[in-house]
Amino acid sequence: MVERVEADKISKETSTKVWNIHVFCRRERLSHEEEKRLTSLFGDFAEASELLHNVKRAPRWRY
Repeated sequence: MVERVEADKISKETSTKVWNIHVFCRRERLSHEEEKRLTSLFGDFAEASELLHNVKRAPRWRY
């Protein structure tokens, strides 16, 4: 089913999740060096997508 949406009724505001880098690194179990690298890159806060795309993780090998 197709529904027509008027352009003036669309909300132009989008919500983005902003993380404290220290909390994000603790939650994702990242090293202190990685936390320092991300902090120097973004400051104390960054969007979730920025953090997820810029984090470097060691590979998890499955044997």
